[in-house]
This record gives sequence, structure tokens and C-alpha cells, in this order.
Amino acid sequence: MSIPTEPIGSIPRPRALQEALAEHAVGRLDTAELAKLQEQATAETLATLEQLGCPVLVDGEQSKPSFVTYPVAGLTALHPDGAVIPFADGHTRQLPRLTSGPFRYQVRAETYVRGALRHTDRPLKQAVIAPSALSLLYPGEPIDGYPRDAFLRDLADEAEADIRSCLEAGAHRVQLDFTEGRLSLKLDPSGGVLDDFIALNNEVLGRFGEDERTRLGVHTCPGGDHDSTHSLDVDYAGLLPGLFALKAGNFYVQLASEPDPERVLRIIAEQLRPGIRVFIGVTDPISPRVETPEEVRDRVLLAARHIPADQLGTCDDCGFSPFADDTSTSRDLAFAKIRARVEGTALASEALGR
Repeated sequence: MSIPTEPIGSIPRPRALQEALAEHAVGRLDTAELAKLQEQATAETLATLEQLGCPVLVDGEQSKPSFVTYPVAGLTALHPDGAVIPFADGHTRQLPRLTSGPFRYQVRAETYVRGALRHTDRPLKQAVIAPSALSLLYPGEPIDGYPRDAFLRDLADEAEADIRSCLEAGAHRVQLDFTEGRLSLKLDPSGGVLDDFIALNNEVLGRFGEDERTRLGVHTCPGGDHDSTHSLDVDYAGLLPGLFALKAGNFYVQLASEPDPERVLRIIAEQLRPGIRVFIGVTDPISPRVETPEEVRDRVLLAARHIPADQLGTCDDCGFSPFADDTSTSRDLAFAKIRARVEGTALASEALGR
């Protein structure tokens, strides 16, 4: 019995790249030089993951400004005073606000796929932002001449093209980042916003055939930025039924940082349906302590009591550095946790095979 294991997406950027991003932001480094450093960091990330024995690789999002804003980098029809996301430690992140239409992606994630595949022939996973997250770009007041319904139609078309182009570029798996799912229940406990998010994401996922959906996944977590979260206090019970209603073949569920993981596993078991795989988080990117392979093994064996082994996989709880300026987790720490995940999953596979 072999349990598959995959990373989520982001890996902390090397110090040289962090410094280059800061220099580029103030105009002291040109874009071409920055791109060279980003490609070098991508190649180093892929090589290290391969050395750690990862069966599926990621580029670590070394070239993304953030996991959420990459499609709108360079879009001029934006104002910085958009939706504010509060984190438990008091810091915030603010999204931009769309000011006019039509809405179009400026960057597609396939560019990251093609860039990464220049440096590896291993299976490559690409994370993309869920359309539900980008729906937050539209302001509360209607945009003159561009109603919300028109925006959502454009957004669905753009999100489909983003996913489809990654598959066509050779991505082994495409994962929608859906961190706003749990957050929505904090902002609207009635669940109305979550229902809208699920409907929008399913509008896009429903455009893919069954075979294609086996290569599509959805990731949920309570956010992770500067060693803090935005919705860990929200009960998973409110999210998981909606999450598993999404038309995807794979689900990546933060679990290692949950106070009561077995309770969450029982809820997952109730929602489980044939033909899907659930990747459970077995390492906590926010914690400074590196899990041991034995701890990871035991987390997998606990999950196997509730989820059939042939529908089970492992992952990290979330990305290690979803925003390019987040230096709270070191690159070495991230790779140490990934090593523990890979080795611990192998131990669990051996135990389940006996």
C-alpha cells in the first residue's frame, strides 16, 4: 500500500530573492534581473524537493507576488483599498479593488508550469487561486457599466482558462487554493457567502470532464501568514459539507494544526464519496518545531481509521510562504518539514501494507 504525498505550493524564497524583491519594489532592480533570480530560485527549489524524495514537485511559487494576486499583477483597473483580511495576531492583508471592466487575467499560471518544466521531468503540481477568492475584488457598490453578474461571468471564463492552460502545459495536478472558504464563515456565519463561493467554483469545475477532474484538487486551510491564521477558530463542521460538494477529484485538508483532528476526520468520513482522494495535512508550517517521521506516520495511521487507505494521501497543512514578503518561516525549516512528511508517509505506507 503506497500513500501518495504532495506539497501544497509555496516555499520560502531564498534571502537573495527576498532582497531582490525589495530592491525591485523601490526601482533599484530591473524586472529582467529579478526574473533571473526567480528562475534560479525555482530551479533550486525543484532540485531540493527532488533530493528529498518528493514524488510530486512544485515550483514553490518563487515567481508569484502572492498565491492570490498573481493573475492581476500589472492590471491597471485596480485600487489598493479592497477587502481587508484580519489575522489572529492583529496584522491584516488587503486585496485590491476592481474599478472597471472587463476583467481579464494578466498572468496565467501556465507560465509557471512551463518555467518549472524547463528544470524537471518529474510530476509537477501547480496551485492556482480559486475564482471565489478573486470574486472579492469586486466592490460592494456596483461598477458603472460593469455589473457584478458580468464580472462573475468573465471571472469564471478566466479561471477556467487558467486551469485548463495548466493542464495543457503538462501539470500533473492543478490545485485550487480555497483558503477563503473557512474565512467566509467568520465573516458570514449564516453560510450565505460560502454557498456563493461553492456555486462559483462549481460553475468553473463543472466545465471539466470526469477524467480531467481526477487531476484537479481543492485546498482548504485557515490561512497562514507571518505565523498566524485568519480562521482557525471557525468550526470545520460548517465548511466541510460544502467543500466536499465541489466537483474535484482531490481535496487537501489542513489537519496537523487542528486541536481535535480525530473529530475532523469523523466529519470527513461522513462526507466521503467514491472516486475522490483526501490529502490530510501532517505538518504544520506555522509551528517552528519539525515533526518527526514517526509523528507523521501516526497521523496517517489515525486518518486511515476513518478514510480508506486507497482514498488517502498526505500534504502539508498549507503553503509555507503564500505571500512573497513573508519571512517568518525559513527555507531550511520548510524543507525539514517536507522531509518528515515524505519519510513519515513512507513509514505509514509500510505499516498499512503489513
